[in-house]
Amino acid sequence: MSLKNQRVLVTGAGGFIGSHLTEQLVKEGANVRALVHYNSAGTHGWLDGSSVGDEIEVIAGDICDRDRVHTAMLGVSVVFHLAALIGIPYSYHAPTSYVRTNIEGTLNVLQAARELGVERIIHTSTSEVYGTARYVPMDEGHPLQGQSPYSASKIGADKIAESFYLSFGVPVVTLRPFNTFGPRQSTRAVIPTIVTQCLTADAVNLGNLDAKRDLNYVSNTVDGYVLAASSAEAVGKTINLGSNREITIGSLAELIIKQVGRPVAVKVDEQRVRPPASEVERLYADNTLAKTLLNWEPRVSLEDGVGHTIDWLREHLERYKADVYAI
Repeated sequence: MSLKNQRVLVTGAGGFIGSHLTEQLVKEGANVRALVHYNSAGTHGWLDGSSVGDEIEVIAGDICDRDRVHTAMLGVSVVFHLAALIGIPYSYHAPTSYVRTNIEGTLNVLQAARELGVERIIHTSTSEVYGTARYVPMDEGHPLQGQSPYSASKIGADKIAESFYLSFGVPVVTLRPFNTFGPRQSTRAVIPTIVTQCLTADAVNLGNLDAKRDLNYVSNTVDGYVLAASSAEAVGKTINLGSNREITIGSLAELIIKQVGRPVAVKVDEQRVRPPASEVERLYADNTLAKTLLNWEPRVSLEDGVGHTIDWLREHLERYKADVYAI
């Protein structure tokens, strides 16, 4: 399936990954509709000021509103479903919001897809559904474990998507990105947290320095979405998008400090440490299936991606509150 001239919808299009994907789909020649979260200011997240903004049809709404989702999906052949609540610490405080947005919101998309005969749904999972690695590298058969309300809600969403494929033949592809990073990401994620503190302070406050993560630059993740929309073999599958490489948070901080080029201390801030049984200690992707089914592999390395991200954050520091712990 070529995306050129296809009518596509991106849910969560105003967010970090969603905005990058939306812009790439325009470059691919698709007719792009973007569902962004309604707000009274009429802003569209990171799509505001986009260089391709005039080529995007924007619809404001709420993924939890079944009628609005149905309206957004009318006449669409491919849906890229990224709308979600994603902050892990906030899920400890507001788990009901995560169930409504991530599970019920996904159900709304799948029901509309079934009713309207959508040709392809690209559903977004997360590596957090695996919990701490029981073996590495972690393939798609790795057991799932809800170590936070966030990850539990995403497991629920993944299983709803799986059930609509198996029960009703809804053509779903589930992509499972590992830790995506890059320009536009908020400081609820680790790399912007480290970079913004490095650029503005003499110390970086972090949680667990020994946790290991598989980090993937945003353009690599976007490549996976585009390829998943074109692969017939991907339908009904869950596919990891990860770098097949791990790094501790402590080593990541050292890498970033070196690239920033100024002396910065690293400190453990207890408020940033997850409850012990909730901490995911290790994530390390096996990306063999993505290579096999999608002909995908990460093109931008961790080091180069960190450099791009530092450069972007230097120019946009006014958007960030580096001294505030964002949950």
